[in-house]
Amino acid sequence: MCVETPTTDEVRLAAPRSAPGPAVDPIALAPVDDLTVTVLTDNLFDALLAGDAVATRARTGTGPRVPGEQYTDGLAAPGLVAEHGFAAVVTVRRGDHEHTLLFDTGISPEGMAGNGRRLDVDPSSFAAVVLSHGHGDHTGGFPGLVRWLGRRALPLVLHPGAFTPRRLVPPGAPPFAIPTLSRRALEGEGFTLVERRTPSVLLDGCVLVTGEVDRVTDFENGLPHHEGHVDGAWRPDPWIVDDQALVVNVRDRGLVVITGCGHAGAVNIARHALRLTGAEHLHALLGGLHLSGPGFEPVIEPTVAALADLAPDVVVPAHCTGWCAQMRLATELPDAFVPGSVGSRYRFG
Repeated sequence: MCVETPTTDEVRLAAPRSAPGPAVDPIALAPVDDLTVTVLTDNLFDALLAGDAVATRARTGTGPRVPGEQYTDGLAAPGLVAEHGFAAVVTVRRGDHEHTLLFDTGISPEGMAGNGRRLDVDPSSFAAVVLSHGHGDHTGGFPGLVRWLGRRALPLVLHPGAFTPRRLVPPGAPPFAIPTLSRRALEGEGFTLVERRTPSVLLDGCVLVTGEVDRVTDFENGLPHHEGHVDGAWRPDPWIVDDQALVVNVRDRGLVVITGCGHAGAVNIARHALRLTGAEHLHALLGGLHLSGPGFEPVIEPTVAALADLAPDVVVPAHCTGWCAQMRLATELPDAFVPGSVGSRYRFG
């Protein structure tokens, strides 16, 4: 339980407010000719998935072989590591200019970096690192990232709320403390912190970081039993206001929205991206949609219905979406649904 019970006014002030109507000054997001999203961390690795026009799949044996004394040639051919987390390399191309950033870092110290090495990803291409939010399944890969990068100064774009100490307090169970990022440690590793609550445009105007997302639906109500340590006390923190997504405008296709966990709500995020940019079409939605577990099952149907109304061309539900929601999305959006898997490269444009 919380140490203090907030008043009605405190809850009202803490809750995100919607911003009805079109954006007064839509963000001019430069269209790109090509977007590639390479998933380094996800909850699933399926080496038998078939590729298609959007996805190129990684196979068992991706990357160099490793010592294996039990084999006749002394070598084993491993696959990639799947874990409860998310990380992706996002590359945009406009004309002859190409730019790359890293979105989230996964949960284990070496999972994301290890997969990146096996996929032959070049970390020297990263122009920045962007965090979707401060939870450990998106920030846990920093130790491995630092070793993979070497000591190299990079901008780290994140919401200031990502540094808030947090915990989960499920009924009848002890609190689970979520690892908290350290500003001092990150700066000591050479990262330049760019803390923004409002939208940011990166990579030569080609990638939008949404900042805080407007909450406009009546069914996406955040994460229950989640608390933040603010002003010396544990307080309810269902909204996770630091949750943000990436948005790219693919020429002649529409917006591609990439989420980490989607704590702001998949529908809220998609509508927010369309409103911020003034775009008319959601081309693709990729990433965690946080619809897994009994607490979120009532949210699946209205989410799927609202996404069907948006009619995206591609949906890649990953990470914390959960198999129940994935099945419903596959049923309602059969032509758009693309299953996720670690090591997949999704190309738009």
